Amino acid sequence: EAFRMSKPNNFDMQSTVCVLCGRTDDCPEKYGDKKTYVEYNLTVHYYCLLMSSGIWQRGEEDEGVDGFLITDIRKEVNRAAKLKCNICKKKGASIGCVAPKCKRSYHFPCGIQRECIFQFMEDFRSYCWAHKPVQTLMDKEPRGASQCTICLDLVEHLPAYTVLKSPCCKNAWFHRECLQYQALSAGIFFFRCTVCNNKDKFQKEMLRMGIYIPERDASWELEENAYQELLQCYQHCDVRRCLCKEGRDYNEPDSKWEIKRCQYCGSRGTHLACSCMKSWEENWECMECRSIFAKSGKYSKRKKRSWATSEKTNGTNLLEEPSPKSPRQSSGSQRNFLLQSPKILCQSNLSPCSHPEHPSSNRVTMPLSPLMSNRNWSPRQKHLKERRREVHNILKELKVQVNPKTTRLNINTENIWESALKGFRQRNFSPTNTIEISFTNCKNRSKTDTSAASRHHFFKLLMHHLQNSSLFEGSSAKNLSLDFQAVKENLYFEAGKMIAVSLVHGGPSPGFFSKTLFDCLVYGPENVKPALEDVADVDVAQTIKTIKYANSLSSLQSTIHDCYEFLAATGCLRPVTALCDKNMLVNDILIHHVIKRVISPLESFRQGLKTLGVLEKMQMHPDAFSSILCHKPERLSAETICDLFTIHSSVHENKGANFWMGYLQDVESGESVVTLEDILLFITGSSSIPSIGFDPEPTIKFLRIKYPIGNRLLNCLELPITKTYKQFKNKMELTIRNTLRAERE
Repeated sequence: EAFRMSKPNNFDMQSTVCVLCGRTDDCPEKYGDKKTYVEYNLTVHYYCLLMSSGIWQRGEEDEGVDGFLITDIRKEVNRAAKLKCNICKKKGASIGCVAPKCKRSYHFPCGIQRECIFQFMEDFRSYCWAHKPVQTLMDKEPRGASQCTICLDLVEHLPAYTVLKSPCCKNAWFHRECLQYQALSAGIFFFRCTVCNNKDKFQKEMLRMGIYIPERDASWELEENAYQELLQCYQHCDVRRCLCKEGRDYNEPDSKWEIKRCQYCGSRGTHLACSCMKSWEENWECMECRSIFAKSGKYSKRKKRSWATSEKTNGTNLLEEPSPKSPRQSSGSQRNFLLQSPKILCQSNLSPCSHPEHPSSNRVTMPLSPLMSNRNWSPRQKHLKERRREVHNILKELKVQVNPKTTRLNINTENIWESALKGFRQRNFSPTNTIEISFTNCKNRSKTDTSAASRHHFFKLLMHHLQNSSLFEGSSAKNLSLDFQAVKENLYFEAGKMIAVSLVHGGPSPGFFSKTLFDCLVYGPENVKPALEDVADVDVAQTIKTIKYANSLSSLQSTIHDCYEFLAATGCLRPVTALCDKNMLVNDILIHHVIKRVISPLESFRQGLKTLGVLEKMQMHPDAFSSILCHKPERLSAETICDLFTIHSSVHENKGANFWMGYLQDVESGESVVTLEDILLFITGSSSIPSIGFDPEPTIKFLRIKYPIGNRLLNCLELPITKTYKQFKNKMELTIRNTLRAERE
């Protein structure tokens, strides 16, 4: 940022290109830190500099660029300008293979792409793909696959570039990418075998195989006061409705205003009075821990304890709540998915948000409503549903990267793009952190929320803005446009990054990509043939149509003469001697206008989509990701909602489950004042189903309460047990309508 403030007027976009590899990519994990030196009008990747064959560190660490003198860098650039890269065929190949008699030269990024080996030690040797060192397997070693102990995914036992074997443990295998990330984080003092903890032998082999190990302390040791919070005792009341007049931070020992911390995590607290606790000896768990134990089936029945009204108010019922003295019990039932929705469970235990129910001997699995079990999906709809189910599982795998550490984004909904861009570019933003949303333009106060519903709402606004922004063009199926200002500000990269983060963090999918744009991202632009529908410019489209539908050679030549300047400017001018030549001409114009013209934005967009490994998964599962990136989400139906929820019901509550299914059918057929989207919003805080699904998975409980309660923290709908369907419907409509109306106001 400091460079931006002080750069001279002659500092243009060319200055952001690495002088050695010619790329603008800023990817420290792959190419090292990209540094720009305004006073020298110089930008260079650290690894490109380290591995260049004709340059050495002749200065001190604070001289030039990390000890590389500026004059030496200039000489190396001039030397490399005469060498052609054996991979991309462009000049500027500064790195050569050290194998005897091998004359191959290449850029550092090209070498990475071609799986060359770069040894970051001693004299920094580089080996081309033909002479690189490899790990050998003993004949007796078992083949197959095992778990990478860093990412916990399976890794095949193969002598491949992307896979590395531990030199100290017989059956320890790793992904190369996992090891590189581990090395960058741990540094030279803490990087070691994750199985046996060997350091010397392990590091020596990893350096030989091209893993860069920075000579610095571990990242977690460099953070100032990183462990300071461990010395502090948590003193804050976190229940929804704190009753203490002195405030949430007030703590008076040996009184009802003493703060009790969660017995499991210790990072949440409550006043004894706020949770109806009579003494300090009673245990208390926060909602987060309670939901985790409820999902795992290990939440035991409560004793000597009443649930506080304040805990109950995590739901969204604004009408009436059950008595705080009504005891709840916990759920230990395993999910017993049925072949058809809704999912209704036989229960052996009760949920953490339930009231007393009937004995387990009476609990049964209910049959489906005949209307709900009819699935009249078209083959295309069935295909999309299967693919979306596949994406759901893939995104859940990617979400494992997200850690509990939070990053707050201050979002102004009236200026969603600028505030989102500022948040994504802040120094402490990391896509692997849990995102906390603070809506700064709420009336009278700032509204901060870490819930999935809040994040989903933010990403929904952001995706809507992107769809209608100048970065894309087209009506419904969008392609990238050419916005020079956006290229200069690197906005295409940010847009791709935002979409990747949205998918993994529970936001909606874009759903507006054209097939051509998707294919360019997945298969590469050189393998894609655009269509006339991809051209958004009316004048260009008309020119192409005139050429395409010319019915004689003379009319074709006349059309070419009329648009001579356009064809010359695009590089598509070619001699036409026969009518069939128009097909090649049309193809040339389409490729130039749809792909070549926006090749720079496309590359930046692809780099952004690599965030959290999304692009890699897109390339591995193109059919699955096409279903969410190129198609809008299916409209909610009664069957979709039914299939989404797991119903915890007993034999005495069969009637209630039937009421629920019947009510959904009434809503779908328009015989209700609310919509299916309203119902989903009431329960989860989101009016649509994210591609990654809901976490925790939505459930329904039938309790002896007066009105429905939507517990958005647990995605749990608590329904009253009624005698008639009319009573059930009236209570549903009154509660949902009034709750959502109050929220909107």
